[in-house]
Amino acid sequence: MMSKFTLARFSGAGLRGRGWLLAAVLVALAVLAPLISLGWWAFDSDLSHWNHLARYVLPQALANTALLLTGVGVLVTLLGTGAAWLVAAYDFPSRKTLVWALLLPLAVPTYIIAFAYLDLLHPIGPIQSTLRDLLGYDSPRQFRLPDLRSIGGAIFVLGFVLYPYVYLSTRVMFMTQAASLIEAARTLGAGRWGVFFRVALPLARPAIAVGVSLALLETLNDIGASEFLGVQTLTVSVYTTWVTRSDLASAAQIALTMLAFVVALVLLERRGRKRQRYANTQRMRPMQPQRLRGTAAAVAVVLGWTPVVVGFVAPALYLVAETYKRLHLVGAVSEQLLSSLGNTLLVAGCATVLTVLGGLAVAWAARNLGPGAGLARVCARVASLGYAVPGTVLAIGLLAPFAAIDRLAGDLFGFPGMLLMGSIAALVGAYAIRFLAISAGGVEAGLARIPPSLEQASRLLGETPSSTLRRVHLPLLRPALAAAALLVFVDTMKELPATLLLRPLNFDTLATWLYAEAARGTYEEGAVAALTIVVAGLLPVILLARTNLKMGH
Repeated sequence: MMSKFTLARFSGAGLRGRGWLLAAVLVALAVLAPLISLGWWAFDSDLSHWNHLARYVLPQALANTALLLTGVGVLVTLLGTGAAWLVAAYDFPSRKTLVWALLLPLAVPTYIIAFAYLDLLHPIGPIQSTLRDLLGYDSPRQFRLPDLRSIGGAIFVLGFVLYPYVYLSTRVMFMTQAASLIEAARTLGAGRWGVFFRVALPLARPAIAVGVSLALLETLNDIGASEFLGVQTLTVSVYTTWVTRSDLASAAQIALTMLAFVVALVLLERRGRKRQRYANTQRMRPMQPQRLRGTAAAVAVVLGWTPVVVGFVAPALYLVAETYKRLHLVGAVSEQLLSSLGNTLLVAGCATVLTVLGGLAVAWAARNLGPGAGLARVCARVASLGYAVPGTVLAIGLLAPFAAIDRLAGDLFGFPGMLLMGSIAALVGAYAIRFLAISAGGVEAGLARIPPSLEQASRLLGETPSSTLRRVHLPLLRPALAAAALLVFVDTMKELPATLLLRPLNFDTLATWLYAEAARGTYEEGAVAALTIVVAGLLPVILLARTNLKMGH
């Protein structure tokens, strides 16, 4: 039986541990604040805004968005599922390299791929000029490819960048399917296509649904690629309505419409994850890939490497060539670009620290079981909502909360006008809310690997939850915290929509610098910023390849 002294120590630790629960509640409220604010902006305005939107803006934007999501969904399903089955079911030359190379397009933001291909596929660009030379044509008037500035072009660009979401989740599912099921199907006379369509594909549908929903969330968040390619989506409409027309109420109403798409995609992802739990109910021997030779092996190599070449190699080589051209002709990079690099590192560093601390607070509160355990778990679920909200929607939703904080700071402490909105604090706060799910998820995964017995022993020795975290868990959590920090840092470097809308005056990051250079058509200068972002984006891809793609090597 536990002594009164021990009970007293536990009760005291429980009271002190409520500080973590309070921190988790505050983090959850910070995530909910922009969503509540968005609804207030949308419904507090004049109904005439809705009439104008319903007649002139929403029909075209909704049609383009639905068509873009459908096209990207089909393309990423075909590319991701096909690539996953290819490397999981067959063995051929370069397969082991291809397993991780298929992830490389994740290192390149969608707006950079669009930036690169606009120049590569220009009527007088290198690709079309080479094709005309091979076919014997002299000018673009005689032969030219379809214009990339179209819905079809946007589907092509986004599909070849985002297919790794489907590939990653589906490959894991294929590799863990029972070899006995595949062998039984082959014994019953099913060929390669029959095994795939009748056995493997039905079992992998939940994983495909998860990957497709994540890819479509990224598509909905995209603004740079869609605007570069002349596609008026809901996201682009929010930006132009707010910035160009200075109509915040209408922008909020369009953003509210976007949330309906977000909710549908989140429900699709949740449904996929729920069904995924039952895809494998026991430990089974995974299938072994079949060895391909001759023509079949050559075809597999071509099919497998095509998404990598289109989604990463070609645009990356273009950026290297354009960067070399810029540095060779002009010399050192401009001071404005160096300033943008410094700004990027500053806001990404600050946002990373804040996001990791917030994720740690939420995950640690959920770890401590007690009277507030249920509330802590709810806060953890709420904290993950920010990643599903597009950057443009989040930016509009944060205007009212940030303005209220500015007014409160002025009334209580005498701070001048725009404390948050006039500084990088608004950007840092938006980044932290948007990428909090990455941090919290990484910390939760790290905590799940630590045995509860260590925590119980620490608490029995009289340690508080805070000292237990500091002295026991943090040293063990260093790899998880480092991985989460890396992912958040790189994602903040690449984030464009929220940065465009919330940055202070005369403040550029690498992403906004590239956006401005692409708008001006100065591709050589923009290539330097784009290549810097791509090199940074390779770091989490390498980490992902090392930690999650060991299977099958």
